[in-house]
Amino acid sequence: MLRGIHHPSITTADLDRLLAFYRDLLGFEEVFSFGWESGTEMSAFAGTITGVPDSTARSVLLKAGNAFLEIFEYKAPESQRTDDRALSQGGYSHICLDSDDVIADHARLAEAGIAFNAAPIDVGPMRLCYCRDPDGNFVELQQITDPQSDLVLTSVVN
Repeated sequence: MLRGIHHPSITTADLDRLLAFYRDLLGFEEVFSFGWESGTEMSAFAGTITGVPDSTARSVLLKAGNAFLEIFEYKAPESQRTDDRALSQGGYSHICLDSDDVIADHARLAEAGIAFNAAPIDVGPMRLCYCRDPDGNFVELQQITDPQSDLVLTSVVN
């Protein structure tokens, strides 16, 4: 039986740029990193799992609270973004990050040059705002402002 979502994964052409955003600006903790070179046993193994044969890649697993985020950078084949999606388009649209103070996080990230769609707004039992990471992926910052709300996750509270 499924227990929940362990981690989303982002593929990027510049792992260091996304680490500067997710780890350095947002405060995710680096759990571990790994990688492989094309033509190696690990590349063959990874190709079997991912369906990307004979690849060269590196990856970092990050953690914040009870959630993990994995970021991959493929050098072979080279990672390339092929779209500029809107939130309204089909497919995975954004990652939502739990915040204890959206207003402070918004101010800190805006000071660092991150552009937001709008200032934080209160919507029912939460306060939220949206921005994009350096690769253009949408990121929602959300703060549950009503501790009695059904939206509060037991695993976050306990």
